[in-house]
Amino acid sequence: MTADFLLIDVGNGRTKLGLSTSEHLIDRRDLPSVGVTPEAVRAAVSGWQFRRAVIASVVPAVVPVWREVFPDLLELRHDTPMGIGVRYPQPETIGQDRLANAVALAHLYGAPGIVIDFGTAVTFDILSADRHYIGGVIAPGLRLMTDYLHERTALLPRVDLCEPSSAIGQSTVGAIQAGAAIGYRGMVQGILEALKKEMPPGLPVHVVATGGDAGWIMSGMKEDIPVDPDLTLHGLRIVANLHF
Repeated sequence: MTADFLLIDVGNGRTKLGLSTSEHLIDRRDLPSVGVTPEAVRAAVSGWQFRRAVIASVVPAVVPVWREVFPDLLELRHDTPMGIGVRYPQPETIGQDRLANAVALAHLYGAPGIVIDFGTAVTFDILSADRHYIGGVIAPGLRLMTDYLHERTALLPRVDLCEPSSAIGQSTVGAIQAGAAIGYRGMVQGILEALKKEMPPGLPVHVVATGGDAGWIMSGMKEDIPVDPDLTLHGLRIVANLHF
C-alpha cells in the first residue's frame, strides 16, 4: 500500500518521521538529526511507500540533505499556506515546528489556544481566537536544566528524572529530582497562568502538550491538560493536505 505522506519533524537532537494517510498516522520512526546523510535518510524510510514529503526543521543545515533525496520536498515556512494566519513582527524567525504545532492546535483542538512543547527547550505557542499565530514563550528544557547543574558543578551528579518521593530531598539525587519535578511544574504553571491572563476574556482557552517529557510533567499539574505526542506530525499532515 502506498501512503499519502512522509512527515519529517527535525528537532535539535532527533528527527521524528511519520508515515500517514490524509487522515491518520500509520507508522513512526526516528533517527539522529546531526550528521544525517542521504544514505541515512534512505535507510530510515526503507520499505515505506508514499506520494509526497513535507518537513519542519529547527536545524536548517540538514534540509538540503533531505531535499537531495526528495527534490519536491515541501518545507513548512511562515509564508506557507497552512490554514492559519501569522501575526508576528518577524515571522521568518518562528520555528517551523512551532508553526506545525499551531496548525494542529487550530484544526484538532480549537482556538484560542496554547501549545506547550517539551523538547530541548520548552516552548509555549499562542493561537488567537481568529486562528493566527501571535507569539509565545521559550524557556530551558527540563533535561537542559538538570544537565547544566551537573556540567557546571563539581559535586552534583547527572540524575535520571523521576517523581520524587517527597519535596524534601533526603539525598543529593532526591533533592535534584524534587527541584526538577516540583520546580519545573511550577515554572510551567506560572507561565501558563500569565499567558491565560492575556488571552481574550470569556472564551475557553484550548491547551495541549507535546514532546518527550510532556506526559510526566503534565501528570502532576493542577489542571487536566491533554498530551498529544504526535502533535507536530499531525500539523505537517494537515499542511500536506492543503497542498497535495
